[in-house]
Amino acid sequence: MDAAELAFAGAARQAELIRAREVSARELVQLYLDRIERLDPLLNAYRAVFAERALAEAAHADARAEAGETRPLLGVPIAIKDDCDVAGDITAFGSSAADGPAPADAELVRRLRDAGAVILGKTHVPELTVTPWTESPTFGVSRNPWDLQRTPGGSSGGSAAAVAAGLAGAAIGSDGGGSIRMPAACCGVLGLKPQNGRVPTAPQLDPFRGLTTWGPLTRRVEDAALIEGAIADGGPVPSHEPRRLKVAVSVETPPLTGLQADAEQRGGVDAVAEALRGLGHEVIEREIEYELDLGSRVLSRYLRGITDLAREMPHPERLSRRTRGYRRLGGAIPAAFVEWSRASAAADEAVLGRVFDDGVDAVLTPVFTRRPPVVGEYEGRGAVWCFLASVRLAPFCGEYNHTGQPAVAVPATWTPDGFPVGAQLVAPRDGEPLLLALAAQLEEALGWPDRRPAMAS
Repeated sequence: MDAAELAFAGAARQAELIRAREVSARELVQLYLDRIERLDPLLNAYRAVFAERALAEAAHADARAEAGETRPLLGVPIAIKDDCDVAGDITAFGSSAADGPAPADAELVRRLRDAGAVILGKTHVPELTVTPWTESPTFGVSRNPWDLQRTPGGSSGGSAAAVAAGLAGAAIGSDGGGSIRMPAACCGVLGLKPQNGRVPTAPQLDPFRGLTTWGPLTRRVEDAALIEGAIADGGPVPSHEPRRLKVAVSVETPPLTGLQADAEQRGGVDAVAEALRGLGHEVIEREIEYELDLGSRVLSRYLRGITDLAREMPHPERLSRRTRGYRRLGGAIPAAFVEWSRASAAADEAVLGRVFDDGVDAVLTPVFTRRPPVVGEYEGRGAVWCFLASVRLAPFCGEYNHTGQPAVAVPATWTPDGFPVGAQLVAPRDGEPLLLALAAQLEEALGWPDRRPAMAS
């Protein structure tokens, strides 16, 4: 296996190679450090790279492997989104408003370490993880390895770009309104949003009013399952027996969005639907039933979550004009309405869940209404403009943060000019095993791990 093949092999295969002593963890970390040095000046995926620490952790992992230890991620380098604490490094949230190193690892980072993972670095996010494009007034613009003039999405844009370009075997992202699934769709990788409450958020308490969860961004389904098994309550994801599934296709946007998915994004859904039929599954057309005021409940929690986070920052006066605008938008929402919105989640889940009636196992939707933005498309725009643009760009994700159901973004197809198009699969509660099994079948049928950005060769 040459260096590029190893870089793109994925976390599960890398763990196997380290266990078999066919490659050392130190060699693997050094490979990624070399690739980051060469390619990240083009992408700006990493905010911090822990070169010395990662090499030391890798040497320790090699010693464990030599001693016969078999931890599931032993020696595998993983990148962490910069809204998650890594002891000794600042958790910047894409902003100069943060201050001081984290005193301890977040719980999910601790679990990754317990599984043997090597923490490679922290990846970029937009300021306070607000937008579906990763551009920070403090740390600059992150770029998509498939098209350097476009965003890698947000807010886990740095994580998705790092995985897509072979700058990490896997990465952790967070998702409070699509922030794992949107970057995954932008960058031609897989992004799993676990069921809310599945992965601990400590030390953060109730991030974004309960909307946010953390999960993996990977090239392969087995990598996502391995990482999810390491960080989630309950341990490894149980296997789902392959069977003929019934999948509903829904492409209509929620009310008041103002537009529908364009032909390119619908083409991604069509490609996945056709692959599902080819795999023997039943695919039907059934639109999700959105209540007219569902969006107000979802967005009230999201906007108030921005306000909460802004108030917690040590130096809120350093926040950008746009982010201060978001803070004001959230602060203007009555607290009673936010709490009512959250209390309505169970009833909203029941309404959205009607799409699963009559034996439907999963629902297939677009992720975006159009191709993701070019870099700087919203530069100079204020909070209201960017908020409305975000809703129009990606209206298919946030409702499942509100109701808490698991969802996954998969690479669906590539456009004639070589840009990835993703699609979303959603399942009822406790449906992660089903989603991962279905995604694994699609991975084999569509062959997305074989595709790599030209700039990352």
